[in-house]
Amino acid sequence: MKILQLTNKIPYPPKDGGAIATLNISLGLHSLGHEITLLGMNTSKHYTNLEDLPDTLKNNIDIRDVKVDTEICHRAMLKNLFFSRLPYNAVRFFNKDFGHLLVKLLQEKEFDVIQLEGLYMTWYIKTIREHSKALISLRAHNIEHEIWERTAVQERSLFRRIYFRELARRIKKFKMNMLNSYDLLLPITKRDASKYFELGNNRPAFVVPAGYDVSHLNTVSNKVSFPDVFFIGTLDWFPNQEGVVWFLENVWDKLIAANSGLEFHVAGRNAPPWLEKLLTTKEGVVYHGEIDDAHTFIRNHAIMIAPLFSGSGMRVKVIEGMALGKTIVTTTIGAEGIPVMDGENILIEDDPEYFASKINLLIKNKELFDEIGRNASTFVGDNFDNHKISASLADFYQKQLKKC
Repeated sequence: MKILQLTNKIPYPPKDGGAIATLNISLGLHSLGHEITLLGMNTSKHYTNLEDLPDTLKNNIDIRDVKVDTEICHRAMLKNLFFSRLPYNAVRFFNKDFGHLLVKLLQEKEFDVIQLEGLYMTWYIKTIREHSKALISLRAHNIEHEIWERTAVQERSLFRRIYFRELARRIKKFKMNMLNSYDLLLPITKRDASKYFELGNNRPAFVVPAGYDVSHLNTVSNKVSFPDVFFIGTLDWFPNQEGVVWFLENVWDKLIAANSGLEFHVAGRNAPPWLEKLLTTKEGVVYHGEIDDAHTFIRNHAIMIAPLFSGSGMRVKVIEGMALGKTIVTTTIGAEGIPVMDGENILIEDDPEYFASKINLLIKNKELFDEIGRNASTFVGDNFDNHKISASLADFYQKQLKKC
């Protein structure tokens, strides 16, 4: 098959969940012999020089880009709020240059399937219909309006809470207008699939989670600094900021009071100045900023935390940590969409007192820490093998193409 992926950012380097999920399916489909072309928005926030891509990527996937300014402009945001009915988040990804290059690409190549990576790529369905007979699939990485509904609940500022609720309402309406304009739906979790059907999806659906290259299931490290605690994630994403601050304000002091010398290691890019100040002044916290090798960082540290109270879809970093044999303490939303079992391959807790207690339990019981980590790695190997996921998706596509 000839498959075109449309993305709102270049998925390299794969340092965040969306990029990992997008790139892994590209590589997985290519490994099965399918021809993959990727047209992505190259934004200032996630800018990637295509010349710097590794040869293994450049030689296997035809990656093309359009430089697009998607920076948040507060003046434009306010203008949108008062003079538009569209969600600002979606408007930022409508770009005429991207549309023009898409048309040029569709005239140059004939595709069997065009896979839209995320809701905001549905802007281009009309253009695709005019210039291609390919099946259009929407890979829904999350339930976008749910992210902002949950964010509004957690927000302390009245103005921001009102704005987030309005943004959620507009995103939901945008989604409803785009519903069923695609041919196939690819939710990232079973839960998200159910949400789409509740909204009225009537297209064939196939769950495509974020896969993991199980050849990297090497959990051995001689440098694990047990029993330290760590967090890794993009720090300009509000749910991550919210979770880290919650942990520092409600859990961390309890842990260092009971465990003298305990360290909390935080890695992630694009932390705003206020968060960077908090991370560099809080007792026992070691702030690493952006790191070059996430796998090494994860392997070398002990207890991983993923305290999330907003967001949606699947937390790919949780899958990555489990794959590398980490024992993870997370919240209900942090584990959402992943069929884990509390106490067997992960620990789940929303209350700060009990969250701290579960970390203390791991600190005092190295055997339990090791056992849950081993179970976590096995779980990912059984459920999130990228090769199996890619093969299943390819089979789904081929069956749908035969029906055309």
